[in-house]
Parts: sequence; C-alpha cells; structure tokens
Amino acid sequence: MERPQQPQPHALDQRLTDLEIKASFTEDLVDHLNQIIIRQQQQLDALAREVQTLRRHSTSDSGVPVFRSLRDELPPHY
Repeated sequence: MERPQQPQPHALDQRLTDLEIKASFTEDLVDHLNQIIIRQQQQLDALAREVQTLRRHSTSDSGVPVFRSLRDELPPHY
C-alpha cells in the first residue's frame, strides 16, 4: 500500500494564512454585529421609557383615563 502524499509545506502555509484571514474577517463581523445589537437595545430602552411616559400622561392622578376630544385624535395633516 502506498502512503497518501503529504501536502507541500507552502500549501499548508497558504491554507493556514487563508484560515487566519477568514478568522479575522469573522471577528470584525461579530464586533460590528455586537455594536448594532447594542444600538438597537438602546433604542428599545428609549422607546420603552417613552411609552411609560406617554402612559403616565394619558391617565389622571386618580388612575382614570383623561378625556380627550376627538380633535386631539386627528392625524397631524388635517
């Protein structure tokens, strides 16, 4: 039986270099995606605070919803 040929040293070096490049690009992509997730979480937190503020303003001190005229409910383009 013949032994399988061993890859040439330069071929192994090239494969290793290719893997290092891919790993580097993957790290950059993960860092970029993490930054996007952080930004989105900050936006979600800000929106949640805004909803809480709007809920507080929409009820009176007694917890009963404040009457609003239908004019207040019209879209801004009217």
